[in-house]
Amino acid sequence: MRVCWHGVALAFVAAVFCLAVGAPAQAGCVLLSGTADGFDKPTAVGRAQAALAEEVRDYKAQKRLGTVSVTAMRASPNPYWRTSVSNNMLCFNVWCGIYKPDIVKKSSYTTCWSGVVSPYVCTSGAKLCW
Repeated sequence: MRVCWHGVALAFVAAVFCLAVGAPAQAGCVLLSGTADGFDKPTAVGRAQAALAEEVRDYKAQKRLGTVSVTAMRASPNPYWRTSVSNNMLCFNVWCGIYKPDIVKKSSYTTCWSGVVSPYVCTSGAKLCW
């Protein structure tokens, strides 16, 4: 009889473990961003938004998320060659600040600036919730 109870207890522990591992992810949100450059603003914006879309796909796959909502959210500029970007920045006596206006869509918020190497660099941001 004791062996039977051990078998039942072991089956119960295995069932609880399977439920815990297969449980859906806790609800939450995360800010994602993508940065890209281009020779003109439309190219840089398109590439940044594509980089953001790839980040969203990768995050969903990594966390095994199903349905998510993606809404525009401003992300800090993520420059390649310097530590920060400001509105009135000069680089080697040449203006290299942030271009206005920002581009805001339903699922992305894009900020662009003059890059050190590229004429345009943009970062697109979004909030991903599940």
